[in-house]
Amino acid sequence: MALDPGTRTIGVAACNSDRSLVSAVETIERTKFSEDAARIFKLYDERACKGLVIGLPLHMDGGDGRRAQSARSLATNLLRLRDLPIAYQDERLSTFEAGETLSEAGIPIHRHKEMIDAEAAAVILEDALLRIAEGVPEA
Repeated sequence: MALDPGTRTIGVAACNSDRSLVSAVETIERTKFSEDAARIFKLYDERACKGLVIGLPLHMDGGDGRRAQSARSLATNLLRLRDLPIAYQDERLSTFEAGETLSEAGIPIHRHKEMIDAEAAAVILEDALLRIAEGVPEA
């Protein structure tokens, strides 16, 4: 399962057991961490996930910033609640790619806002699965 953490929302995507199909699952409206974590773990358990990929919003030059630190903090806090495999995936341009995907699918632009974060999580998960298949180390 993959997460695209933002300041107000967390996009969620998952794949099937043989990693051949990635789907946007939902967008979680952030409230309190405990509630957000409960929803993440519920989705994780319902899908019998084996690990979590968290999008890491790096700067275009590859450097970290506040948003990347926030994504790492989310991972650290989730690990305090449950021991599970977590990997990071560079998410630069994932939201742009998600918007392109939605447009190509014929989704009207006014509906993109409600779907973009989950679709970006799907892009993040696809990129991570490709990286794993190619044997490239994590970001």
